[in-house]
Amino acid sequence: MDYLRFLRANWVFLLAGFLLTFTSSYGQTYFISLFAGEIKDSFSLSDGQWGGIYTVGTTMSAVAMLWAGVLTDRFRVRVLAGGVMMALALACVAMSINTSVLLLIIVIFALRLTGQGMMSQLGSVAMVRWFEATRGKALSLASMGFAAGQAVLPVVFVALFAVASWRSLWLLAAALIVVTIPALLILLRHERTPQSMTAEAQIAGMYGRHWTRAEMLRSGLFFLMIPLIIGPAAWGTALFFQQVHFTQVKEWDLVAYVALMPVYTLSTIATTFASGWAIDRFGVSRIVPFQMLPFALSFAVLAFADTIFMAGVGLVIFGMGQGLQGTATSTFWAEYFGTQHIGAIKSVAASLMVFGSAIGPGITGTLIDFGIDFPQQMLPMSVYYLCAAGLAAFGIWKYRPTLGR
Repeated sequence: MDYLRFLRANWVFLLAGFLLTFTSSYGQTYFISLFAGEIKDSFSLSDGQWGGIYTVGTTMSAVAMLWAGVLTDRFRVRVLAGGVMMALALACVAMSINTSVLLLIIVIFALRLTGQGMMSQLGSVAMVRWFEATRGKALSLASMGFAAGQAVLPVVFVALFAVASWRSLWLLAAALIVVTIPALLILLRHERTPQSMTAEAQIAGMYGRHWTRAEMLRSGLFFLMIPLIIGPAAWGTALFFQQVHFTQVKEWDLVAYVALMPVYTLSTIATTFASGWAIDRFGVSRIVPFQMLPFALSFAVLAFADTIFMAGVGLVIFGMGQGLQGTATSTFWAEYFGTQHIGAIKSVAASLMVFGSAIGPGITGTLIDFGIDFPQQMLPMSVYYLCAAGLAAFGIWKYRPTLGR
């Protein structure tokens, strides 16, 4: 009932957040990787070469996010979103017409910067800025756009492969983005802005201060949290990026595997709502130390899975990790470092996330070229998640007393 009352009272801004996160889908790895086979065939690329191109383009976007992400502290969401969405649409058009391997790097850069980077940044920063005591609920509801994109778009676009060329489907993606822009602008015609909310809704972080980005970069807590930021982006991205290879190794039908995405999404949604409620009720400090554990377990399950059913079990557990990650991490930055410079601070986190999503495909693709298939790589990834959980738990234990609340 709390969620329903909250949704009725704030549906305009929550729907705007949903559209922002949903539109990020066209630059997310799970969407781009649907075309991996066709891209490799069209450009005569191996797994390692395709992974390398993806890594270079995504790394470039991670660097660009350090600058671009700061813009969310200075401009209204509706001003930035319209331009970013048009740029994302143009990147989709470029993917549909490009025939150059060299330009493929630039196209990936544009897709990742505008889609995964800026659209995701806009969605999360808007919720953190617009809502105070109900940040967890706001983030969980807005992040349904991520979940909806993961549930719907892979199934729809894989089905469309039977009747349309992969290049024409990128034009369809561009058209879908363009028609979303007017809806978003209408919703935000009376936008809550960072400027108008500053006086009454700024919440300080550790030691009662609003940390700048430079100060955060010198804090011990930030460095302890780096593995938690990079891990899900790197290895979660690799899981989707290598899904064609993964299903081939497991001898599963790709369509059957992709059909599991709605089940994974339902798990993500359920955990997102539960974690949003738990964050508002108990605080983000009690959630963050545990958010890596479902990732660790899911990768272990998927490594040994020999049936589509067990793949579904693994993806359900993975969805639990995604649900926790989607709400807890965004709330964490506001809780511990304050909200006054949240755009600049989150741009660093977003850059690290994008960087993680860059190295994951590159590392896994190279290992595949050396004969180490993706399922064999998954157990070391599980160990990584456990180590990241330990570091995050230590950071929370050490710095939580400085919050003073």
